[in-house]
Order: sequence, then C-alpha cells, then structure tokens
Amino acid sequence: MPKPLIGIAPDFTPASDLKGGEREATIFLRNRYVAAVEAAGGIPVILPIVTNPAFCAALLKTLDGLLLTGSGPDIDPRRYGERQRFPFKVMSPERTDSECALVVQARKRDLPVLGICGGMQLMTVALGGTLIQDITEQVEDSLQHRMAGPATAVCHPVRVTPGSRLSAILRRRVCQVNSSHHQAVKTVPRTLKVSASSPDGVIEAVEDPTRRFFLGVQWHPEYLYRRYPAHGAIFEALVAAARRSRRSSPQHSRSRA
Repeated sequence: MPKPLIGIAPDFTPASDLKGGEREATIFLRNRYVAAVEAAGGIPVILPIVTNPAFCAALLKTLDGLLLTGSGPDIDPRRYGERQRFPFKVMSPERTDSECALVVQARKRDLPVLGICGGMQLMTVALGGTLIQDITEQVEDSLQHRMAGPATAVCHPVRVTPGSRLSAILRRRVCQVNSSHHQAVKTVPRTLKVSASSPDGVIEAVEDPTRRFFLGVQWHPEYLYRRYPAHGAIFEALVAAARRSRRSSPQHSRSRA
C-alpha cells in the first residue's frame, strides 16, 4: 500500500499590499515538521489556506491524516468569547478560519489529526474550548513554559494520564518535554479529554477517545524525535492511524479494485 498522505497546515502572513503588489500573502513552514512526518513513514503535503467549507471538504478527501503546526501568533481571544487582555500579536482570520474548518471536518470524517503546541490550542478552540491568554499572569506558581535553551532539549516533565491513547503511545507515566508557549488550554470541550499535565497544572495534551486518532500535545516533538524515541512515537502513531484510515477509505478501496 502507498504511504499515507499527511496534510500539514502552514503558518501564514496576510498580504500587506491589497492592490496586488509584491507584498502578497505568504505561507511558510519549518521543515522539521516535514522531516518528522517523512521519518515516521508518511508523505508530507503542505496545505493551502482554505476557508471555503466545500473546498475544505474536498481537500480532506485527498488526505489520510492532518498535522496542525504550532508557530506564529496567538488565536484571537474573541474566537472563544473573551476580550484580549494582553498585547500579543493574534493569528490572521484567514489562517484561523482555515484550520478551524479543517479540524471540525476532519473530526467528522474521523481523519487522524495531530495538533502541536498552537495546533493543540486551535483544536480546542475549534471544538468550543477556551485558553489561558498568558500563563505567567494567570497561573499562580507556574513553571517556565518559554524555555531559554534550545528546543532540541527538554526542560520539564509532564504527567501522562493512565489509560489514555497518549499513554499507550509514549509507554510511560512521566515524559520530559520541551516548552515554547505562553498560552495554554483553560477549559476543555466535552468532546476532548486531558491526557497530560505539567506539575503546575497546565494542560499539556488532549485527545478524543471516540476517534481513530485525534491528539494534541502542547510541546514540540518535531524538535525531539531524533534524540528521544518517545517523541518520534507520536508521529509514528499518527502515520499508523493514517495508514489504517487509507486502508478503510471507500475511495482507496475502489482504486485498488
């Protein structure tokens, strides 16, 4: 069977010249995400920004899995019913609309989804959850979640929920992770369960146990998978679920007939 296609949602800079000049909209992506998917046995496909629901549905039909990346600005707090309390740059409406649509429709299709850092936060907001806008200001006695050292190192532990899908993937109760975020999940939508937390109570992973594979992690395993096999196992689990999705898809069954 061909390797599964994993769509990767990129970062996005809106056009600053609305008259069609050279300062046009740009999509971009750190290659570590691409390399991690390849190392796990998937074929990475960098996605466009798609806000039309019909186009979004058509795009997902071509994929076997979805990876939401965690880079760039914050999700606008208005997306989860709050005013912006701190002066951080917010994500463009185009990217937010595109990724929210991808998340909702991928979950309906039971397409395997992995969200990383801001991608996990986006998954949560898309399904009705809310965020802590700034951990330092809103979480008492919080850990340092914006590490000073290189992202290829680990800086604090997370406690993995026993019996969770993440626990089966990592095969451990405590996992050392890197950290590069100032926001975190505050309220979890009813469709998701917490599958890891840091010692200060910050939510570090969420998942939907009713789906084939629907997982978000707050850290960045794409920086760690080469040195730490447990973090590589996260990408391997995504690709394995995508391979099963491809095998069970009616369109792929027809193509083999």
